[in-house]
Amino acid sequence: MFEKLEVMRMAQSMAAHASSRQQVIAQNVANADTPRYRARDVASFAETYQAPGLTMRQTRAGHTAGLMGGGVAVNDQPGREAPNGNTVSLETEMMKAGEVRHQHQMALSIYRTSLDILRTSAGVR
Repeated sequence: MFEKLEVMRMAQSMAAHASSRQQVIAQNVANADTPRYRARDVASFAETYQAPGLTMRQTRAGHTAGLMGGGVAVNDQPGREAPNGNTVSLETEMMKAGEVRHQHQMALSIYRTSLDILRTSAGVR
């Protein structure tokens, strides 16, 4: 019953998006010295969650547990390329990691607050 509440699905999707984005950031950092590696990023949560007509079909358990509809894209910025062709900026990746941490904390906060409201409305403490 409660798994169908939109706020719960949104919080779960936000946490999954933060996890996906953190994975891509970790790959970027790991490849910071790889020649010709292009920095990548995941589309923003707002773009993936509210995309019109975005319907994903789950064919088996865990099938859609990875990236959401926006996917991973190369994040090239003109003039940011190193002499070896690498476009990873460690400073930028650390800033993104901070954003992801904030997004994950927000998802957990939404989930906890929603549970508190449900418990209060059900008279459970």
